[in-house]
Amino acid sequence: MTNQERRDAQMAYISDDAIWEEQKVCRKKLQKLNFMDRADLEGIREVIKDLFGKSDGAFVNPPFYCDYGKHIEVGKNFFCNYNCTILDVAKVIIGDNCQIAPNVAIYTAGHPIHPVTRNSAYEYGKEVLIGDNVWIGGNSVICPGVRIGDHVVIGAGSVVTKDIPDWSVAAGNPCRVLRRITDEDKRKLFGEEEIDGEAWEDIVGRMEY
Repeated sequence: MTNQERRDAQMAYISDDAIWEEQKVCRKKLQKLNFMDRADLEGIREVIKDLFGKSDGAFVNPPFYCDYGKHIEVGKNFFCNYNCTILDVAKVIIGDNCQIAPNVAIYTAGHPIHPVTRNSAYEYGKEVLIGDNVWIGGNSVICPGVRIGDHVVIGAGSVVTKDIPDWSVAAGNPCRVLRRITDEDKRKLFGEEEIDGEAWEDIVGRMEY
């Protein structure tokens, strides 16, 4: 097997010349994205569409960093804020209506624990899967192999090392489930503060049942 095939099978692999050539393609696209006019919103969307392996109207606030881009798949209405890093050695698949706050890092890349093995230059990638309607708070880190379910909120500053189930508020280092999201949360804005009547009327009018 080539190292590219080993990488894509989530096996131990070495970053050889062929892999670096793939990363060079990505780096050229990132160079364009990260030095674009920040007001060129349509231009940014077009670069993201070209960069990602799959997207549907995605928007990313530069700067943004990744290894390949083509291993990132995002659903509808994806929004990613400033200074996000996605090390997409393996697939990163993100569902519909997901929001990523500033300074979030998603890592699929890893290295062996023992120094003898690590110094051999072998490394690995383990895919990260994120469901629909997920909000990841600022300065959070998502580690290799993690699966985050649908309708999840990850609190700011979290380090997610294990899977998070659907309909959860989770936070901390290591990240753990704090509580379940219920219908009682629908009108909440910040803490126990409720959304004002005018905005709530608009939301109710646009709800899908």
